[in-house]
Amino acid sequence: MTLTFIPFAMSVTGAVVLIVALLLVAAAIGIVTAWFYAKSVYTPVINKLEGEKADLQREVSGLKDDVRRLEREIDGYKTKIGELEKDLSEKEKKIKELQKKAKE
Repeated sequence: MTLTFIPFAMSVTGAVVLIVALLLVAAAIGIVTAWFYAKSVYTPVINKLEGEKADLQREVSGLKDDVRRLEREIDGYKTKIGELEKDLSEKEKKIKELQKKAKE
């Protein structure tokens, strides 16, 4: 029985070509196998991480809204402080005037 795929007496060049071709086929099989494995194993992990990422982005968005609200609140307090300081300085002036009148 003779094999038609591999001739009995093969030259060195023919053997090299055959080895390279078989290595390429083995590499293609390995790549396809690794792709299917990665797809089956890592796809659920990736989906879970993307869900967590979306949750964290919503949380960050909420925190940014909180920061904006707090900054507005701080600005309101600063305005109130300015008004109170102005009122305080006016009252201190009145007190000084009354103290001057009391000494006279």
